[in-house]
Amino acid sequence: MLEVNGIENGIVIDHMHAGNGLKVFNKLFADTENPVVLLMNVKSGVLGQKDIIKIENTFEVNLDLLGLIDPNITVNVIQNGKLVDKKKVEIPKVIKGGIACSNPRCITHTDDYAIPEFKLVGVNGRLKYECSYCEEITTYKL
Repeated sequence: MLEVNGIENGIVIDHMHAGNGLKVFNKLFADTENPVVLLMNVKSGVLGQKDIIKIENTFEVNLDLLGLIDPNITVNVIQNGKLVDKKKVEIPKVIKGGIACSNPRCITHTDDYAIPEFKLVGVNGRLKYECSYCEEITTYKL
């Protein structure tokens, strides 16, 4: 049996569907210098299997990007070995950065100062966001 100890200070990203842990790690934490544990395919009473990420000495995380990847995620903030806050993510209504406009001619692809910003316009198994610059609809698959 694999045993992973708790963290003293940091965050625990929990309740990710199995397979989403690597997506979250690559999108948000691939360049961190803090200790990270990625647990994959852990037994879960609710999800069957889930992924968990534990990051020592990190307290900030982009909840909007987490909500895009998996809206079931919870973020537990640990200080001095105790749970001090629990945050539930949700599908963001507006997102700035994190995804790219599907219009190859959009200014956000050529201008470093134009950060892509999107407004949610539809949800049906796929999230549809409208670009604030070119009004192109970009689909993000859940």
